[in-house]
Amino acid sequence: MRIWLALAVALAPFLAGAGAQQAFAPVFESRADLPSQGKIDELVCGRLKQLGIQPANLCSDAVFVRRVYLDVIGTLPTPEEASQFLADQNPGKRAALVDRLLEREEFADYWAMKWSDLLRVKAEFPINLWPNAAQAYHRWIRASIRENKPYDRFVREMLTESGSNFRVPPVNFYRAIQSREPQAVAQAVALIFMGTRAEKWPPERRASMAAFFSRIDYKQTGEWKEEIVFFDPGKPAGSAPAAAFPDQSLARMAPDQDPRGVFATWLISPRNPWFARNVVNRIWYWLLGRGIIHEPDDIRPDNPPRNSELLAFLETELIATRYDLKHIYRLILKSQTYQLSSIPRTTHPEAAADFAYYPLRRLDAEVLIDALCQITGTTEQYSSAIPEPYTVMPDGQRSISLPDGSITSSFLELFGRPPRDTGLESERNNRPSAAQRLHLLNSSHIQRKIEASPKIQRLLREAKTPRATVDALFLLILSRPPTDEELKTVGAYSQSGVARGRQAVMDLAWALVNSAEFLYRH
Repeated sequence: MRIWLALAVALAPFLAGAGAQQAFAPVFESRADLPSQGKIDELVCGRLKQLGIQPANLCSDAVFVRRVYLDVIGTLPTPEEASQFLADQNPGKRAALVDRLLEREEFADYWAMKWSDLLRVKAEFPINLWPNAAQAYHRWIRASIRENKPYDRFVREMLTESGSNFRVPPVNFYRAIQSREPQAVAQAVALIFMGTRAEKWPPERRASMAAFFSRIDYKQTGEWKEEIVFFDPGKPAGSAPAAAFPDQSLARMAPDQDPRGVFATWLISPRNPWFARNVVNRIWYWLLGRGIIHEPDDIRPDNPPRNSELLAFLETELIATRYDLKHIYRLILKSQTYQLSSIPRTTHPEAAADFAYYPLRRLDAEVLIDALCQITGTTEQYSSAIPEPYTVMPDGQRSISLPDGSITSSFLELFGRPPRDTGLESERNNRPSAAQRLHLLNSSHIQRKIEASPKIQRLLREAKTPRATVDALFLLILSRPPTDEELKTVGAYSQSGVARGRQAVMDLAWALVNSAEFLYRH
């Protein structure tokens, strides 16, 4: 076991000290110059220059292909996809790859998962959407992302629709809030669509916003667990104050007018100071690991943006393109800023906050288990306590496409999948733990995946030489060929007598799976 562990460490130096990082720099960095790709780079580089911070070098092609697959579609490139990209000599290949990935089906799967975290798509306690509604809601979210529905329309539908939670999926936005009190609804709206925590507002400001949601009502039908969400003009407002927007301007509306529509019109207006800013800041956070305003769901006057001009530019671009979120993804992903190496060239304390290098981040629980299944050719079992439409999901189900937060596995729970109870980004816990390391190093779960892997078995049959086997294994797991130094390490291990032939290949696969290079976005 100690030899195995030593091998794993030797093959993952990029999280080690500066000397090891520099020795392996050619693996992770490119010496080529990528000219500034537009306004994002101008604004980021301008601030770095002002602060005297040196940005990292560009990442290598091998790093980029793996990074952009994971960040855009939550999926590793196949060996064929990685090798084709590495062999491509077209200088515009990175931008072309971004465009292709944004049209993949997995893009809708992965980002529906992200939005389902925020929108609390979960059948069981404490959300209690119930399976039919949770799956209908997830299908609607995924379809909206797949068709690139304008973001303002996506949000307006959630805030204003009425009808059955089974047949009009966006009404589940209101049912996924634990309390049906107007102030709880207002706080959820502010958190998700404005990126601010309304519970910290003065009580009168919070109550004035809550008035927009004081006439939502719910009624049961004859179908089990079906519920109608609707605007009830006859519902008494009680002692609620007059409706006022979060900017403290009073709302004007007819007595029989649905206040939700009035609020939605204000919210999605290009003049709104929160709406576009919140979502572009979230996208930046999702792709670069840190918001321009950080935390991304804690926007307030005393938490200003790190680069106000950058945030304003992205906000303006979103509005100018009629709320086309894919346009924002393209701008960020094609920027030099996104394509920097994860190896810093400075120890400046503000380098990370000003995006001087790409941040190391452990893979999300769902992405990690899908990656393990993909490279081994195995499947994973997911189950729900509620047997609708089934208790155990069919074989081949990918974790990023699970339609309901109540459908889970022990692996997802161990590796920090969010419970979807609050809509806060901090619910997801990607901090590594001792229990996670022990699971990856010692569990029969991971060992069985490697030992029974049809992909590794096929690789052993088809590779003509030991070198071809090692090359294929690196490409399968790390999306790159091995370095000369790694080949020496593997050769020495194979010749040591500890393991030979098939077992040496299994040991190498185990070492690569346990390497930081596999477990982290970098």
